Amino acid sequence: MIHPEPTHRMLIGGRLVGAEGGLLSVLNPATEEIVGHVPDAGDAQLDAAVSAARRAFVTWRATPVDERRAVLAACASTVREHTGELAVLLTTEQGKPLADARIEITTFADWLDAHAAMEYPDDEITETGTHRVRVRRVPLGVVAGIVPWNYPVVLAAKKIGPALLAGNTIVVKPSPYTPLTTLRVGELLADVVPAGVVNIISGGDSLGPRLTGHPGIRKIAFVGSSATGRKVMASAARNLSRVTLELGGNDAAIVLPDVDVDEVARRVFWTCFVNSGQLCIAAKRVYVHEDVYDAFAERFAELARSVKVGNGMEDGVQLGPLQNRAQYEKVVGLIKATIGSGARLLVEGAIPDGPGYFVHPTVVDDPADDAAIVTQEPFGPVVPLLRFRDVDDVVRRANDSEYGLAGTVWSRDIAAAEELAARIEVGTVWINQEAIPTPDLPFGGHKASGIGVENGLEGVLEHTDIQVLSIRKA
Repeated sequence: MIHPEPTHRMLIGGRLVGAEGGLLSVLNPATEEIVGHVPDAGDAQLDAAVSAARRAFVTWRATPVDERRAVLAACASTVREHTGELAVLLTTEQGKPLADARIEITTFADWLDAHAAMEYPDDEITETGTHRVRVRRVPLGVVAGIVPWNYPVVLAAKKIGPALLAGNTIVVKPSPYTPLTTLRVGELLADVVPAGVVNIISGGDSLGPRLTGHPGIRKIAFVGSSATGRKVMASAARNLSRVTLELGGNDAAIVLPDVDVDEVARRVFWTCFVNSGQLCIAAKRVYVHEDVYDAFAERFAELARSVKVGNGMEDGVQLGPLQNRAQYEKVVGLIKATIGSGARLLVEGAIPDGPGYFVHPTVVDDPADDAAIVTQEPFGPVVPLLRFRDVDDVVRRANDSEYGLAGTVWSRDIAAAEELAARIEVGTVWINQEAIPTPDLPFGGHKASGIGVENGLEGVLEHTDIQVLSIRKA
């Protein structure tokens, strides 16, 4: 029997490494065909990656910060030069339209460039008559970056940038559903980063717990569901590893009655359905004031019916498939349960027969607050529109969730929108703008949506420990 060779190799200690044991098959979610095979890292390869990162840390932490910035900038430049190749690979394994995949690749480079330019206070000195006190920010050691399948490339950049800038080394583990592009990035960076500073390993469901529980890991940066985040936190407790957890969300968009309905309906629509709704900060509940609800719902439904869904490699496709069968079955099950409950659908999106995990946008008309479509995070192209009468009512309903990741508020009255936004129990509220994180602003969730922050100065400092040197003057 002839066994396939891995499509892409892992990056461990500056070397490109194939499989020592089994391989994982990677499917194209638009065709359900196998498009690649990647190594399923065993314990020896995991140990090798962590050991390589620990060895490299000794030198990397002592590397001047300007040299660390230069490495990040070189990584960004290298990836940007291969945007076309990487975008095709990303669409093939993730499903998103090719234009969106290109944006994700260039955003990876943009985020590394942003971290290369970021200043942070790593050594502050205070003088008194009797003492000189230095407060230093020192790197932690080896960071485990665990990346999900919805935005596998840009979310890897959010792990690599702050870790390397602060003087840490990193072991990145992509999702077993979408490892191809990340491994290819590792191949491109093998001669750009010093050996062991960045390591990228692939594997199945068992690799994550083995990585988070590894005694050589000092910090875990994880993006994923709240349920898995609890397991990551429990695993980290064994070694008292630091954690940053960006977890699930059930974000509310709140539309006040003074908006331009046509414009805001379009912008909120894409806040809901970008990447087929597979985004932690997608709007998953849309609260619309009763004065404009009917007009807003009509325009929103028109948009849902007009969107082209298909293989992301085809021209004109705006939404691709769901990324994997488990997520597809979850979303289809939720839609069927919503229909079975008697809820009215403004748009019942098609669920085509045949290959591919395709679900067309589905819009639910004002379901009950305790309906599953309102209380659960679907992570797919199905969204409820909900009427509200006054601000106190909508604040109470928006906050009635275990999640607290983000949200949006839409109004011509900026002061009123800001006052409302300040009452929402989430980490970020965007006012009159789509939910788009930026590398300069901290991002994190409240309640069950996470612990700690990424991005901005605060995200970099979470990759450090404080050391105080208090010197009594002679």
